Amino acid sequence: MKNTTFRNANEAYEYLHNKILLEGVPFDNTKALFNVGFYIADPMDNKIINKERNWKQDYAEAEWQWYLSGDNNIKKLGELYGKVPEIWKRMADELGRVNSNYGFQWKRENQLDNVIEMLKSNPNTRQATISIYDGKQIDSGTYKYDTPCTYAVQFTILDDKLNMCVTMRSNDLWYGFCNDQYCFSRLQLLVANKLEIKLGTYFHFAHNLHLYNNIIEKL
Repeated sequence: MKNTTFRNANEAYEYLHNKILLEGVPFDNTKALFNVGFYIADPMDNKIINKERNWKQDYAEAEWQWYLSGDNNIKKLGELYGKVPEIWKRMADELGRVNSNYGFQWKRENQLDNVIEMLKSNPNTRQATISIYDGKQIDSGTYKYDTPCTYAVQFTILDDKLNMCVTMRSNDLWYGFCNDQYCFSRLQLLVANKLEIKLGTYFHFAHNLHLYNNIIEKL
């Protein structure tokens, strides 16, 4: 699939939704496309307005605020949203902690602060990268209950604008992409504001982009 440019997140969602239904291949309990990359021209046009999807911005915003807190306990999400969605309960360990709180990940080793300072001191750097999923930790038991879907987030300044690339090992279009792109676009804006520059494009790459079969059956 060529690197298509979409105006906004909803346009990307609707196109990819149909693409998976028409061309996706059976893989485990999904229909999937492989090695899908695309640009979103306006990252802050990040609302999914498709009526069938019935996306909830208040939940996505609560998830973003949870990431900002850096607290990887699902109790914090419950405080922000009023309840904890079942998917997070299934992923949490005995103490309620998850690895897939991306804010917890980007605050580890001061990754986010380091990236901002790196871009300030050298706008041409190719090292402004945040690591989320670390395959070297597989045997440590770190990912016993949940494995982050995102590998990394990288920032590049071009023409005095902040571009961002999100690289994912696996991405569920229905749930994951809709909320992930909202939170990552907010992260892109946060970094741009710290650097006092404008936003560029958001590039999203997923090795495995899919819809679960139970969602397809409902559709």
